[in-house]
Amino acid sequence: MAIIVALFVLCAMFSGTYADPDTLQDICVADLTSDMKANGYACKNAENVTAADFVFDGLVKAGMTNNTMGSLVTPANVQKWAALNTQGVSMARIDYAPGGMNPPHSHPRATELLTVLEGELEVGFFTTGNVFINHTLTKGGIVLYPRGLIHFQKNNADVPAVALSAFNSQLPGTQNTAFTLFTSSPSVSDDVLTKAFQIGSKEVKMIRSKLTPKK
Repeated sequence: MAIIVALFVLCAMFSGTYADPDTLQDICVADLTSDMKANGYACKNAENVTAADFVFDGLVKAGMTNNTMGSLVTPANVQKWAALNTQGVSMARIDYAPGGMNPPHSHPRATELLTVLEGELEVGFFTTGNVFINHTLTKGGIVLYPRGLIHFQKNNADVPAVALSAFNSQLPGTQNTAFTLFTSSPSVSDDVLTKAFQIGSKEVKMIRSKLTPKK
C-alpha cells in the first residue's frame, strides 16, 4: 500500500500540469530553463532573485488587432512572468478593434474576472445546462466567467476597446473552441465533425482552411 501511495505522489508531482498548490515559501520565482516540472516550475536559487523579478510591464502596450478576429490577448502568466510561480494568479490584456471579437474559448484551470478599461463589450458564457448568459459591459464593468465554461467578448462599437482579465491560476490554459476542433494535431476526423455539427465534408474543409494559420 505504501508503494502505491508513493507512486501516486510522484505521478502528481511530475505530471507536468499547472494547477496552483498552496505555497510553502514566500517566493518561488520560476526557473523556466529547468526540465523538472512539479505541478509548475522549479524555483530558481533565492540568491539570484532580484527586485526586477517582481515587476512586469508586458501589459503596457496595446496589442495589434489587425487579424481575422480583430482582437489580441497579451498574457501575463508564469511563462511570461516567472515570479507568478506557485502564487495562483495571473492576468491578461485584451485589445479589440471596432467589431473585433475574442472568440468562444475556455480556461480549464481558472475562473476569470474581466473588466472593461476602455469602450464597451458584449460578454457572454454558456453553462453546462446550455443556458446562455450575456450582457453589455461599459467602462469599469466586470464579468465573472466560471472555471472551464465557454465564453467570449465582442466589441460591437465603432471605436476600439480594451479589457483586463485576472485569473486564479498561474497558467490558466486556453482552449479556443473553433481552433481546437478544426485545427488540432492530429486532426479530428471529418466523420466526427460532420456528425457533431450536422454539416458536410466540404463545409468542414472550408472551415479548416479559414482557421488554419497561413504559413
